Amino acid sequence: MLFQVGGQGTRPTFFEMAAAQQLPDSLRAALTYSLGVFALRRPFLHKVLDYDDEFFALLMLVLETHSLRTTDASFSESLYGLRRRSVKIRASKNTSNKESNDRLHRSGLEKRQKVLSVAFLVILPYIKSKLHSIYNKEREARLQASLWGNDDGRLGDTDFLLDQAETSPERIQASSEAGSSMLDLKRKIKAIIGACYPWIHATNEGLSFAYQLLYLLDATGYYSPGLNVLGVQVCRATGQELMDSSSRISKIRSRERERLRGPMWLKAIQRGMLSCIYTTLDYAQTGLIAAVFFFKMMEWWYQSAEERMSAPTVYPPPPPPPPPKVAKDGIPLPQDRSLCPLCTQERVNPSVVGVSGFVLCYSCIFKYVSQYKRCPITLMPATVENIRRLFHDL
Repeated sequence: MLFQVGGQGTRPTFFEMAAAQQLPDSLRAALTYSLGVFALRRPFLHKVLDYDDEFFALLMLVLETHSLRTTDASFSESLYGLRRRSVKIRASKNTSNKESNDRLHRSGLEKRQKVLSVAFLVILPYIKSKLHSIYNKEREARLQASLWGNDDGRLGDTDFLLDQAETSPERIQASSEAGSSMLDLKRKIKAIIGACYPWIHATNEGLSFAYQLLYLLDATGYYSPGLNVLGVQVCRATGQELMDSSSRISKIRSRERERLRGPMWLKAIQRGMLSCIYTTLDYAQTGLIAAVFFFKMMEWWYQSAEERMSAPTVYPPPPPPPPPKVAKDGIPLPQDRSLCPLCTQERVNPSVVGVSGFVLCYSCIFKYVSQYKRCPITLMPATVENIRRLFHDL
């Protein structure tokens, strides 16, 4: 029940519905990222990024309208072989009271349901995105005001637009009052959105989670509240429906060509434009996703190459320095390395001379360095501060 991966029956699995619902958000993130990368080389694309909500809403409006018109499914649902069906409740009359349960009858979408589906798929996400951006700006403004105060030292919009030498005081006062009233109205609207949006967002997310959980437990046939409001359920498309979709699209397009009016040259131009539009829409579903996938693959490829080129070169460790040589007039080293060169006895409290690295008895080297100010073996200048005790035997 929880993992209907086998795809039995017409009811889509939870994973199919979740993938279809998350596809527009993933597609938008990929398109925004791709445009951001291209904008680094083409600065005029920054204007598109400034209106990314409107650009993506217009794109999805075209794709969703075309998909609902031709396949009775949204753009992402048609990609997974799903179809929307209108749910009508019919009561059986020839059965007893105990058996007179309502039966669900699924049919094609009505025109009203297609229009409302476009509104739920395009308009409501656009409004939610704009409210989310306004809420974030309002929250940042409140945080900045709490940290730095409301006085930011900036001039108002009406303080520098009018020249007092050329404008009468009455016009200046009227414009300043109108500007201040508009600013106050905008601030109030933003404050209302900042206060209400968290509750609206939490309610929407809670209802969506409840519907998804009930759908996962097979307690309802509606995956989201929007589908319940529309009276629409999502089903798997049958083989016959997939085969008839092409003929249905050709019939719709033939009727559109027959409606063309005007002289022959105008009809030829209109047919050429319609052919371009039809070709674009036919390959928009797979072409858009394939283009984004190809771009991400190429970006990963070149990014990996750049990382390999910019990676720091690992050099082998340098060889150890050669040991210091014994001076010609210095004390020779004994054959047994455990003996002290000064007293020729086994080392007691071994200590090292920092300037040369040789190890001797602490008392011997301390007396010698205090008297001669040099290492007894290499004759390099040294002081008692260069003597370090070794505690290797502890």
